Amino acid sequence: MAQIIGAIGTSHVPTIGVAYDKGRQSDPAWAPLFDGYQPIARWLAMKRPDALVFFYNDHATTFFFDLIPTFAIGVGEQFPIADEGGGPRNLPPIKGDVDLQCHIAESLVNDEFDLAIFQEKPIDHGCASPLPLLWPHEPDWPGTVVPIAVNVVQYPLPSAERCYKLGQAVRRAIQSYPKDLKVVIVGTGGLSHQIHGERTGFNNEEWDYEFLHLLENDPDKLRQLTHAEFIRRGGAESAEQIMWLAMRGAMPAKIHRLHLNYYLATTTGMAAVLYEG
Repeated sequence: MAQIIGAIGTSHVPTIGVAYDKGRQSDPAWAPLFDGYQPIARWLAMKRPDALVFFYNDHATTFFFDLIPTFAIGVGEQFPIADEGGGPRNLPPIKGDVDLQCHIAESLVNDEFDLAIFQEKPIDHGCASPLPLLWPHEPDWPGTVVPIAVNVVQYPLPSAERCYKLGQAVRRAIQSYPKDLKVVIVGTGGLSHQIHGERTGFNNEEWDYEFLHLLENDPDKLRQLTHAEFIRRGGAESAEQIMWLAMRGAMPAKIHRLHLNYYLATTTGMAAVLYEG
């Protein structure tokens, strides 16, 4: 039977990918960020999971504002890395496990989640910016990805509660999968940031740390927050934090934090955190 062996929370800032591609891992401005991923990468190398389930959001790359599904799952043997304007990245296509993806999709639909299903569509920095910091990619990725896209860019958005329940449904789906696989859940996005309007550049480090504490110890409080409350505390784009709630919902009530790195250097509170159940 498949089992969930841990969970990761990570920001998915596009500049992470740019800095990585330019080899700036030792640059003083970037080293605190990249160094913070190394303990997670070592844990993944030691545990050798077969698949990562990625809760992420598309940034008008594959889905545009005329058609954005609330939840969408990728089903396919591979997904290209999106060119977001800077040219193709030197990364291999993301690999997929069609049997696992189909099982999760069918299980979620039977659990009353109405999913869109996409195939062979490009995946942007929502998933692709943190992925090479977690997994080596030469000559290829060591495992597969189940991409689950969440709409956090065009209202109406799913609630924090609904995302938490999505994570719970994904947990049930994985635990009912008959093959012996090791799976890690990844929640992406945030933390506090706003990139437009009167509060452009807004951050709230105090809220970021409070969010991380509640996520680990009392996620029920976060499940009750409205989008307006997330935005008031963390800025307009901090609504992305609901994807961390999906990751948390896929984990047991009691979890143990193995690692946390937080770094605020640009517009976003960038975090990388690792949990085991």
